[in-house]
Amino acid sequence: MLSRKGLIPEDYLLTRLAEDVLQPKFKAKAGKARFVSKNGTCNVAHTNIREQGRFLQDVFTTLVDLKWLHTLIIFTMSFLCSWLLFGMIWWLVAFAHGDLDQSGDDFIPCVTDIHSFSSAFLFSIEVQVTIGFGGRMITEECVSAIIILIVQNIVGLVINAIMLGCIFMKTAQANRRAETLIFSKHAVISVRNNKLCFMVRIGDLRKSMIISATVRMQVVKRTTTEEGEVVPLDQLDIHMDNPVGTNGIFLVSPLIICHIIDKHSPLYELSASDLLHQDIEVIVVLEGVVETTGITTQARTSYVSEEILWGQRFVPTVSEEDGMYAVDYSKFGNTMKVPTPCCSAKKLDEAGGIARFKLTEGVTLRASVRRRRGSAKELHIKA
Repeated sequence: MLSRKGLIPEDYLLTRLAEDVLQPKFKAKAGKARFVSKNGTCNVAHTNIREQGRFLQDVFTTLVDLKWLHTLIIFTMSFLCSWLLFGMIWWLVAFAHGDLDQSGDDFIPCVTDIHSFSSAFLFSIEVQVTIGFGGRMITEECVSAIIILIVQNIVGLVINAIMLGCIFMKTAQANRRAETLIFSKHAVISVRNNKLCFMVRIGDLRKSMIISATVRMQVVKRTTTEEGEVVPLDQLDIHMDNPVGTNGIFLVSPLIICHIIDKHSPLYELSASDLLHQDIEVIVVLEGVVETTGITTQARTSYVSEEILWGQRFVPTVSEEDGMYAVDYSKFGNTMKVPTPCCSAKKLDEAGGIARFKLTEGVTLRASVRRRRGSAKELHIKA
């Protein structure tokens, strides 16, 4: 979307995911549904809801959640129906008082210059939207007309407050701000600080910051309890490695979010071979307050087992140039191979840790960097 508007070049666009790289295209297994898609939408269909009336108990939220077309239709029809309703009431008042037939100079009508339903409808619009052209006005002749005038003004203010508030909330929603919060297309598992870690990279394309940004991770998989109960979508929290003890981050430049695979991790017994056969999904949620509007926004993505690269590490994207730090987003999703044990973290602990564990045969000691399409020659880094 940003590239279509000309804000950033097409080859620079990341759109909530990482860029395309020279590597095989992974596809989820046939029949395997994702709980959260890559763009953050939840793939959950709510069916057989019998208590539909609960949505009408919160009309404002229901209007905000509707599609723009439906909201604009309701916005137009609410004003049009109220004008027609009170136009009919004004016509009935004029008909009951005889304003449609009397034309003498001594006759005082309830509302001047109402001769048909069309003129009554025009007067209804003038009353409700406070547009008066001086031709039609209410007189002191009818108390009922004064009461109707008060009621219509109150009803008009209520409709304005609800519908304009709904339009404002729909335009002020932070969904579009989340479009510039990006995630790497793949997650990686490799050794970091002598520990096996699960890592993803997140970034923000805008200069305006996300205040109080927090990151949460969950593993969604099918589990079976000790009693034999099958839980199709068991959500298990993942603790992130943060020295301050919280999930709060300072998202000025792209950050690598790291999860240490220890004995408390849902990935503790997962090895490289198990990753290819197990149906697991790791959900990453980035949430914070938009600095410019003060509205909370949330961006989500997920990684299925085919999108988790074992034995890979993200390449650096930040460099220092002329006394400033420059971020190269063309390297945002690039990874490089690093020596990594193929066994699970549990077996590593049983073997005495990384230092005492003999690297599995076949793991190359030369690290190669995955580059974007159209980039320069492939960079090789010696381990």
